[in-house]
Amino acid sequence: MIIGNKEFDLDNKFYIMGILNVTPDSFSDGGKFNDMDHALKQTEKMIADGADLIDVGGESTRPNHIKISVEEEIERVCPIIEAIKKRFDIPISLDTYKSEVAKAGIASGADLLNDIWGLKWDGTMAKVVADTGVACCLMHNRKEPVYHDFVKDMVMDLQESVEIALAAGIQKDRIILDPGIGFAKDLEQNLLAMKHLQDIQQLGYPVLLATSRKSMIGLTLDLPVTEREEGTMATSVLGRMAGCCMFRVHDVQSNLRALRMTEAILKA
Repeated sequence: MIIGNKEFDLDNKFYIMGILNVTPDSFSDGGKFNDMDHALKQTEKMIADGADLIDVGGESTRPNHIKISVEEEIERVCPIIEAIKKRFDIPISLDTYKSEVAKAGIASGADLLNDIWGLKWDGTMAKVVADTGVACCLMHNRKEPVYHDFVKDMVMDLQESVEIALAAGIQKDRIILDPGIGFAKDLEQNLLAMKHLQDIQQLGYPVLLATSRKSMIGLTLDLPVTEREEGTMATSVLGRMAGCCMFRVHDVQSNLRALRMTEAILKA
């Protein structure tokens, strides 16, 4: 898969997506990187630590987050995307579910659209992705977390997102899937989603895993958000063993080391 000007061998290798939240209220690092200087310094650090992509988000998606206007989200993300593109040679993912933000972000240089609603929130999002030709990551989510058979329903929901994408003209080789850890799932369902990652693989698309510092880890280990690095690394290792090829994390270096060790064992 080509993302930006880089080729990603998603069948045989894994890649790290570094998280850059340019929000004042992110659950993990709210307010740390929402000015230009700190955002660029954090980007530089993540690249030095081994990040292959940078995921820029302008609206927190934590539980009970405050929704912001399209205009405010554009004002947050577009200058950052443009500045990163100007200074660094790295593909940029834009974390948004709003088509107007997506259009503006892609025009500013975003190479991949990371949609937490899997193209189901905004009816024109799929067309924006198709028309611009960017890659997209389609995450599992539901407005009401009511399931008949959780694992089957999760896979079916992702299949629906894929069908929306293909119907809009998005090419099959531009699609990545995400199980949506922490979204429309309780603790047991998040753990089940982790346990059944290979069921998602069977849909035939690359899978991105985004567990970094999430409540699943905090609740399991009874730890605050600042102490969830080892738990995140454990999920990254399990994800790679299940075939996931992209990992969206805050702590780039530690997860990269854990994944390299995993890879060496898998390839022995």
